[in-house]
Amino acid sequence: MLDFLSAYYDWIKAIHIMAVISWMAGMFYLPRLFVYHAERAEVGSELDQTFQIMEEKLLRVIINPAMIVTWVAGLLMLSMGAFDWGSVWSWAKIVAVLMMSGFHGWLSKRRKEFAVGANTRSGRVYRLANEVPTVLMVVIVVAVIVRPF
Repeated sequence: MLDFLSAYYDWIKAIHIMAVISWMAGMFYLPRLFVYHAERAEVGSELDQTFQIMEEKLLRVIINPAMIVTWVAGLLMLSMGAFDWGSVWSWAKIVAVLMMSGFHGWLSKRRKEFAVGANTRSGRVYRLANEVPTVLMVVIVVAVIVRPF
């Protein structure tokens, strides 16, 4: 099976990169939606309902599938030897990807809070949260491309 997959390594890597781009686009946008939702929409209002639809669809249609494809393609590449177990850069990437996945889970939980009118966080919290995917993306890209350690 590994020999079969190896013939498609470049395709798997391309799919991985496209999925990462889609995942990151959503991870950048969802906290920004939360900022506006927290600051401008009263619970139960029409605007609140609009934000809820936007947030739910962004997660269900873009972010969740993109994360799944990212992980599947990444694990396939890992099984083909794309991971250097002895290099710090590889571990830095894995830790950052795990943190990104955890942040994804945190955002999903916040969306559920908005959906039931239970958000207690301010727009400022979500503005700060909006920086998390950027920092993690920088760590991941530098670790993989520059390999400084």
